[in-house]
Amino acid sequence: MTQRTLPLNAIHAFIVTARHLNLTRAAAELCITQGAVSRKISALEGWLGFALFDRHARGLYLTPQGSSLLPALQAGYQQMLDAALQASRQHATIRLRAPTCAMRWLVPRLVALEKAHPELHVALTTTVDHRPRLENFDAAIVYGHESVGTLLFEEALIPVLAPGLLPDGPQVASALTALTFLHPTADRRDWQLWLAAQGQQLEMRRSQHFATMDLAIAAAIQGFGVTVADQTLVADDLAAQRLVAPLPHPVKTGAIYSLILRPALGSPPGLDRLVSGLSG
Repeated sequence: MTQRTLPLNAIHAFIVTARHLNLTRAAAELCITQGAVSRKISALEGWLGFALFDRHARGLYLTPQGSSLLPALQAGYQQMLDAALQASRQHATIRLRAPTCAMRWLVPRLVALEKAHPELHVALTTTVDHRPRLENFDAAIVYGHESVGTLLFEEALIPVLAPGLLPDGPQVASALTALTFLHPTADRRDWQLWLAAQGQQLEMRRSQHFATMDLAIAAAIQGFGVTVADQTLVADDLAAQRLVAPLPHPVKTGAIYSLILRPALGSPPGLDRLVSGLSG
């Protein structure tokens, strides 16, 4: 005997109508017309072979068969919903936006986070826009001087260069003048800030300018010259000796990296794990 297909949409319409005992309110909840609700219930009654409601001038009443069937259908439908939600939560995707300058620090942490929580997936989008806004993202890392969301770390600049470029002799700022100065921005403000904090001025005979700090760091690793970089962003490179810091006198710029989140209502599960993975 061929098994008949269970009319799930009609069952849902029956459960909602039984809760309200009113076609108008049921139609409003289901976002369909009263006529469509009536047709779904009639289709289910035809499938079952008995009436579910007695229709009177004052409204709807469940028939004895409808009253008997309702609890089992409610429990079964809720069980399906719970299973679907659980499956969705196990494959949650968090949409994260982050500035390109933070990639050296961020990517290893995302890799570790997804290894620790295989059910979690972070869809990463990079940007050079530092405005503190989420748009259609669930979370965003923001760089700026304004304190927003969860503090990740404060920017502190130090000079770094490839080990092969390390000048001979005393490790002093003046020893860097023979090298090419790499600037993380179109101007020289980062270098000027660090030098001012040391009370020094240097002649920069050769300079190269980059659009982001990450590009300047990458050039320094390749031996192109010496750059100032945030000590947190280059921590892994220093530990792996891809870079060295001959003058470890960090200077805070006043800028910070923060994490902002979508409100809990409507946000994907696992957002708390992202916060722990990035701020821990």
